[in-house]
Amino acid sequence: MASQDTDEKISESAVSTTITNIAGKGVKPAPTPALLSICKSLVAGGVAGGVSRTAVAPLERLKILLQVQNRHSIKYNGTIQGLKYIWKTEGFRGMFKGNGTNCARIVPNSAVKFFSYEQASKGILWLHQRQTGNEEAQLTPLLRLGAGACAGIIAMSATYPMDLVRGRLTVQTEGSPRQYRGMFHALSTVFREEGPRALYKGWLPSVIGVIPYVGLNFSVYESLKDWLIRSKPLGIAQDSELSVTTRLACGAAAGTVGQTVAYPLDVIRRRMQMVGWKDASSVVAGEGKSKAEYTGMVDAFKKTVQYEGFGALYKGLVPNSVKVVPSIAIAFVTYEMVKDILGVEMRISD
Repeated sequence: MASQDTDEKISESAVSTTITNIAGKGVKPAPTPALLSICKSLVAGGVAGGVSRTAVAPLERLKILLQVQNRHSIKYNGTIQGLKYIWKTEGFRGMFKGNGTNCARIVPNSAVKFFSYEQASKGILWLHQRQTGNEEAQLTPLLRLGAGACAGIIAMSATYPMDLVRGRLTVQTEGSPRQYRGMFHALSTVFREEGPRALYKGWLPSVIGVIPYVGLNFSVYESLKDWLIRSKPLGIAQDSELSVTTRLACGAAAGTVGQTVAYPLDVIRRRMQMVGWKDASSVVAGEGKSKAEYTGMVDAFKKTVQYEGFGALYKGLVPNSVKVVPSIAIAFVTYEMVKDILGVEMRISD
């Protein structure tokens, strides 16, 4: 499931249009948080994204390699086999190839996503309370899903070009015919040789995938937290607070649900990002053998299933499943812990 603007107006755009329209009808908009609180919220989201991605970087790279691996030149299939192959052929640095670009992308992405979710949640809750006439009304799981999906689409769209070049940097090896020297060189090369639209290849399946992936992540996580606090099963919640371990479990459950539903769209997105790449990595080009080309999302789905079977839509699912549980859990918990350290009263479930 999401390439870089950390501007506050991007984060606020999730609800600004709706609030403006309502304000135009004589209804006062919801109060805006203080600038300092906004900045602290952005920092917390950025730290959470950077820490979580770095922790699982080898599995992230293996997942992408499996997703785009040419069917005529398969070097490995399993998670352990793949990690051993990367270590043997590229060493320790190979395990973390593309992680620098990934962190450069994910830090503003996570910051915008988390912050947008809080702003969207506040705006939606304010509207919901006004429409129902109940000042005590709380967000329903459906409304949380909408806020999460809105935040994910904003963040993903703002950072998508970096995600595209991150994918290409991740799959290139020392033996690739031509090397991108880094993130900015890759961005300029794609822009110059393939045009500005190429920077958004695979954007449509990404947007579609954001809705179940990010939306369910936030919705399941917060619904689980609220349920545990209300019901207090086995004495898990003490004084309306959950332990770090319990929050990790909630994050793991949320990540598992979201990634399973959206995974085929992620595979298609990665394959579309490789289309048009001159002198592509041998992982994609298949060492001189035929390289897959797609005209669009539907064509990519059709050809993938036709030539490789339905199971190809889940290539890399195992390392992704191993990766996504600690990654999402660490991101959520780190986010709230950093916000506590920074002294921000506003939390995800506020």
